[in-house]
Amino acid sequence: MTAWFGFLIYVLGLLGYNGTLRRLGVNPYLAWITSMLVQIVMLYGFAMVGILNLGIQVVTYLGLVLLVLWFGLSFWHKGQLPFEGIHLFDFWMLGLGIATGQALLNSPLVHYDNFSHWAVMVKFMTFTGRLPGAADQLISFTSYPPATALFITQFVHWTGFSDGTMLVAQFILIWAAAYAIFAGLRDRARALTSFILCFTLAISFVFNVAIRLNNLLVDYVLPIVTIAAIVGIFVYRKRPALLCGHVALFVAALLLVKNSATFFVVMIGVYFLYTLIANRHGHWYQQLLTIPLQFAATIALGVAPFLWWEWHVKHTFTVSKHQISSQAYAKQLSGESRQELFKIGHKFIEQICSLNSLSTKGILLINIVLIGTWLFIRLRHHQRNNLLGMAVLLDVVFIAYYGSLFGMYILSMPYAEAILLDGFERYMASIVILNLFIGAIALVRVLDRLQFEQNFQKRNTQAFKSAATKNLYQISTLVIGFFAITMMYSEITGTKFTNKMNHNTLPLQMTRISKPWTHLNHKKVLIVDPEEVDVNDYYAGYVGRYYYFTDKAVGQENFMMTPKVFKQTIESYDYVAIPETHRTFTVLTQKVFHQHVVTGLFKITKTGLQRMQ
Repeated sequence: MTAWFGFLIYVLGLLGYNGTLRRLGVNPYLAWITSMLVQIVMLYGFAMVGILNLGIQVVTYLGLVLLVLWFGLSFWHKGQLPFEGIHLFDFWMLGLGIATGQALLNSPLVHYDNFSHWAVMVKFMTFTGRLPGAADQLISFTSYPPATALFITQFVHWTGFSDGTMLVAQFILIWAAAYAIFAGLRDRARALTSFILCFTLAISFVFNVAIRLNNLLVDYVLPIVTIAAIVGIFVYRKRPALLCGHVALFVAALLLVKNSATFFVVMIGVYFLYTLIANRHGHWYQQLLTIPLQFAATIALGVAPFLWWEWHVKHTFTVSKHQISSQAYAKQLSGESRQELFKIGHKFIEQICSLNSLSTKGILLINIVLIGTWLFIRLRHHQRNNLLGMAVLLDVVFIAYYGSLFGMYILSMPYAEAILLDGFERYMASIVILNLFIGAIALVRVLDRLQFEQNFQKRNTQAFKSAATKNLYQISTLVIGFFAITMMYSEITGTKFTNKMNHNTLPLQMTRISKPWTHLNHKKVLIVDPEEVDVNDYYAGYVGRYYYFTDKAVGQENFMMTPKVFKQTIESYDYVAIPETHRTFTVLTQKVFHQHVVTGLFKITKTGLQRMQ
């Protein structure tokens, strides 16, 4: 009951921001994600000055005050918002969004990176009320910006901390950004074009299969927030003040999501500059000064929060993993021989050209659909359209992204990981998803211009060139709508199936032997794991650190030692957690402590192992 009440407070606060931004001119389809990003930036400011918990209260209650204010003014018929109408895609988004949220609420965290950073960062801020400092060894990747973690922390502050609520929070952010793509439609009453975008959204999760929605990693967050930023630039192209504010906010938010967002910010910056030039007014000599000033001031405002973060990292931590540093890049490059670089390059090109690569299939799909549609319209309807140019532009973006990704492998990764192209499909998924949405929006706008009736007010069931075209439109709508629902439902069932398959993974085994700890501590906890791979890649240790909220949890599989050494080893810890039966450990415990230990959490005492309830 408390969780639902907290959820209501959060939603009402969000409605307050949404209503305020809409009254300031923000597009209704962009208002949800814009409201969330505004709150993230506000929370970031509070967190950086060390008052995060107060910030969460202030930010949320401010939204409630704004909601009450607008509700009160509505009685005097002031500040009322126009009704935007309800469309088919609204039902699709709402129905399948709730279904996905329910599946995620019951999902556990399993992926390695949740425990090495993303989930542990949220847990740290939730239960300490602050950003990590130099003394906090629990957080390994201290240079990672905290945007999504701040958003999730705010949500779980009201609804309660759990794997499920964290996943639901990130999904709400994703779904709000996804809703922005419908602002790119020319006519939102057209079911066919609406369902094409719904279908595109469903397909995008196919390319996110390496991560899925039941993880807190930001590889899907980056492209979906970027497409919302790009759509906003198009929507606000005739409104300079709103355009600049929109770009500054989204640039700031993206850079605070992850360091690797730089590529996406560059894309936004290029399109923003193009929009300023394309929609210039006045004499050319006036624009020669105003456009560069607008562009520079907006980007500078957007980059400022990230520069603040970089300053914070540099002055808080002596060494920080994945920190942006030219010296670190130079050192990495000098440590690799020319032969090693050629090997990585050969492997990289081989992966790109492989038809077994999911990202390569996505690139081919985008090109085939755009070029095929362009050719059909030119030959069948004899109309000019920009789909060929869009396909070429997206290919240029793909090539540039390949270059930046290759640079990351040779500059940031150890050779042992780089030669395996570690995470290649995961990183490529982000740009494939982004370009998929850009191509889809361009496609539906071209298809809308093919409609027989171009006056939106006159479009009805009779506004078709012939009965045959009407028939084709209806059949196409039904088919696309069916696949849009089916593909999204497949993602939901896939998540549920993954949850079932993961029932015996280490994180779920931990839940069966003890409750998680929520008080930050430095207790030495030994995780006894019979799976050697979990110990060798530090997965067991990271899970233990997250679960028991300590920076001194380690995993161990090998207990081939004498009873004397075994006793010394065990007594060097405060607790021992045994999520799965370990034969050698059980035998040695029987021999040394005369206790039959199978699974559970035990406190190390002078007399032996004391089971914790």
